[in-house]
Amino acid sequence: MRGRPNGTLAYIPPYNLPVMLLRSSLLLAICAIVSTAAPNFLVLFVDDLGWHHVGYQGGAYETPRIDRLASESMIFSRAYIPTPTCSPSRAALLTGQHPARLGIVRHIPTSPKFGFDSLGRTDQEFNHWEGDPSRWPSRNWLPLDAVTIAEALGPLGYRSAFFGKWHLGSESYHPVQQGFDEQFGVSNFGHPGSYYPPYWRAGNPYPEEEAGKYLTDRLTDDIVDYLAKAGEDRPFLATVFFYNVHAPHIGRKDLVDKYLARGFSDDRAQLAAMVEATDSSVGRILDALEESGRADDTVVIFLGDQGGLRYNEPLRGGKPGGTALYEGGARVPLLIRWPKHVPAGASQATPTVSNDIFPTIVDLAGGDPSKFAPLDGLSLKHLLAAEGRIEREALFLERHYEDQYAAVVAGDWKLVAYWSGTRELYDLMDDPGEDRDISSQHPERVRELSELLAGWRADVGLQPEPGNR
Repeated sequence: MRGRPNGTLAYIPPYNLPVMLLRSSLLLAICAIVSTAAPNFLVLFVDDLGWHHVGYQGGAYETPRIDRLASESMIFSRAYIPTPTCSPSRAALLTGQHPARLGIVRHIPTSPKFGFDSLGRTDQEFNHWEGDPSRWPSRNWLPLDAVTIAEALGPLGYRSAFFGKWHLGSESYHPVQQGFDEQFGVSNFGHPGSYYPPYWRAGNPYPEEEAGKYLTDRLTDDIVDYLAKAGEDRPFLATVFFYNVHAPHIGRKDLVDKYLARGFSDDRAQLAAMVEATDSSVGRILDALEESGRADDTVVIFLGDQGGLRYNEPLRGGKPGGTALYEGGARVPLLIRWPKHVPAGASQATPTVSNDIFPTIVDLAGGDPSKFAPLDGLSLKHLLAAEGRIEREALFLERHYEDQYAAVVAGDWKLVAYWSGTRELYDLMDDPGEDRDISSQHPERVRELSELLAGWRADVGLQPEPGNR
């Protein structure tokens, strides 16, 4: 990655040398202060928020605060989740490693069927999925030796807090065991039983809920309170992992009525209300950040954790099994705002992946991402400054539930691989909806991308593919 020079030095005659030296010293001192000033980080990670669910992408739901954030941010139009499902997507963001490298290729199930107790705990390290043709095991928690963003930023002087959906293990593996100083609203489970009290039947992190309080609003109260005092003594990292808009699809009641009155079906009205409630929460959080006086010194990162359960058109597929690696399931909204540093409203079409968040944060905080190898993500620092490109041959998507298990994105090309041997090829520039499989027209491209996939799988420790054993 190469950046462009920031400017040139003017010629100063020799008789001004002492003045030049003085000015240079002052300039270096100022630059040192600027370069070492550590920004805060606010990460907003929304469950099941599809690429087309937000207004700035032309979605059908009202998201005015997210749209405003987009106008103030760099928009990454081709951002992916490496394993589009709940637990792996969180592991990727928190560690910068591909979930396959971590051994988390499916969601953590937490039900008695998989050996978990009523509080979502188990001593079994791995689970198996009956319908997975690869029979590949998946971990039931994020290993404690995996370095999280919080653990990487701690030595750089940061204080960190985690809010919301963890879904990476029970109490022994909770955020406060993984480098975070505080945690709020964390459960052992992947979703609530209801978005109205009681939110969970067991292990409820809010045992004394305010009657009738919508869960997203309750979680937002914690975040707003935290931001009022965060950053007073040292920079902060606040990671907000929303439970919305994951099932059960229970929208905020006032918003459901609004969408029903517009003629939405009940199912779609519930989802639309959940999206708008999330948007309202984002607005409250950003307002609190502004009121704290730290908005200009805070990098805000907003993204979804995977495509939605439905209504992802015009992209193909979504969260349901068998289609998750198509664009509707794997491509998500991604916005990054840092006033005076990141061009507001700029759009970036370079393919990126949520693994990139970890090295980007470490890099912007003044750390060295290479110290945390092996990383599967790349720092986006130069893209954010509009100073170049990232050198990535391809990015890889992988999960283990059903026949469709992997995909390779290389520029505008995308290979989708099935365990049964089928290979599909798409040109995303001409066909973003993945309607036309052109694999038979480009066998050499299929072979090239298949070889990249096989090499990558070997690198992260996955078993060989069918036909490559």
